[in-house]
Amino acid sequence: MRIRPSTLFALALLAATGPVSAQLGLPVQLPGAPLLGAVVDPVLGQTGAILDGTTGQVASALKAARLDRIDTLLRGNRQSLERDSAGEVARRGVLLLVDPDAATLAAVTQLGFAPGEPAAIDGLNLTVSEVTLPPGMSLSAAQKLLRKKVPTAAVSSDQLFFQSGNIPAPGGAASGGGAAVATPIGLIDGASGQPVSQTKGFAKGAPFPSNHGSAVAGLAQSAGARTVLVADVYGTDPAGGNALAIAQGLGWLVSRGARVISISLVGPRNPLLERAIGAAQARGAVIVAAVGNDGPAAPPSYPASYAGVLAVTGVDKRNRPLIEAGRAVHLDYAAPGADLVARDRTGQLVTVRGTSFAAPLVAVRVAAALDRGASASSVRAVLDREARPLSKRLPDPRTGRGLLCGACR
Repeated sequence: MRIRPSTLFALALLAATGPVSAQLGLPVQLPGAPLLGAVVDPVLGQTGAILDGTTGQVASALKAARLDRIDTLLRGNRQSLERDSAGEVARRGVLLLVDPDAATLAAVTQLGFAPGEPAAIDGLNLTVSEVTLPPGMSLSAAQKLLRKKVPTAAVSSDQLFFQSGNIPAPGGAASGGGAAVATPIGLIDGASGQPVSQTKGFAKGAPFPSNHGSAVAGLAQSAGARTVLVADVYGTDPAGGNALAIAQGLGWLVSRGARVISISLVGPRNPLLERAIGAAQARGAVIVAAVGNDGPAAPPSYPASYAGVLAVTGVDKRNRPLIEAGRAVHLDYAAPGADLVARDRTGQLVTVRGTSFAAPLVAVRVAAALDRGASASSVRAVLDREARPLSKRLPDPRTGRGLLCGACR
C-alpha cells in the first residue's frame, strides 16, 4: 500500500503552515484537511511498514513544504523579515556582532553601518552588538560586505527558529506519571498557559501562552519535573524565535540554575547561537534539542546538531520513528513523540505529535541522572544504560542509542 497523493498533499500543506501558526500560538490545522496525526498513523497502522518509494514521497513532500512555509512566512511579514545570504529567514535590517572589540566596531561604522553598544548576555559571558544596516541595503549584501571588509568579525544574521511539533486534536488522559525529579529544567519555547515555576519573555508581547509551549512544559512536568523554568522567545512577535532571543533565554536559564535545558526548536547553523550553546555547556548545562519535523531530506537541524547537544527524535506507540522526523549531524536518543496527551494554553487536553514533545521527556531523564549524582560529562553514559535499544545497530541513524522515557506516554 502506498500513501495516496491527497494524503501527501495534506501533509505538505500542514507542514507548510506549522511555523506560522505556532509562532502565533494557534493550533495547527487547515480547514478541510486531516491533521498530521490522522494523516500518518492510520496509513502506517494498516501497513506496519513503509513500502519502497513511500519514504521518498513523504521526504520530498516535507522538503517542498519546508520551502513553501518559509515563502509564506516571508510574504506575510515583509516589514520585519527577509532572507539572509544563506537564504534563511531572519530579522530585517539587523545584523549581530558577537563579542566585538573596539577595532571591529570602528571598522563597521566606517562602512556606513550603525552598531549599537555591545550588550552583555547575562549568564553566558557573551556580548552582542545589534547593527543597523545602511538604508536600502539588503541583509544578504550587508553580510557579504562585512565578511569581505571585516573578515575577523563574528557576524551573524538574526535567523528564526521554528517549533517542531503540532497540536492535532482533543485528547484523553494526560501522558506522564514519572517519579519526582528535583534538578531544575529550563525550556526555550513559547510561554505555558499552565503554571510553571517561572517564566520570562525575550520577544515582543512575551510572555504570551502558546499551545506548543504549554504542551512541552506540561509533558516535562508529567514526566516528573518539579522545577520548570520557561524562556518565552516567541511572545506575539512575527520575528519571534530568533537567535538573539534564544541566546538571551539560554543565559537567563543558566543564571536561574537550570542544569538541563530543552529546546524544541529547529533552524540553521547560526554563529551567535553556537557560541551561546557552548557558553551554556561551559557553565555545566546539558542541552537537549529536537531534530524537527521537516523529514529526512531536510538540512541538518540546529541546535540539535551542535557538538555536545543531546539530539532527540520521536517514535510512535509501536516505537517506530516518526515518518516526518528531521535529522541532525548526530542522533543520540529517541523518546515518545506521538500518542501523547498534554494540555494546551487553555488547559484543554489535546493529543500532540512531533519531535518537540520527545525532547522534554529526555530532558527529564537527564535531570533524573543528575539527581542521582551524574555530572554533565557523565550523563550520556548513564542514559546509555537506561536507554532501550530499538535496533541492533547502535547508534542507529533513525533512533540513536535507544528509547528513553518509554513509559511517559
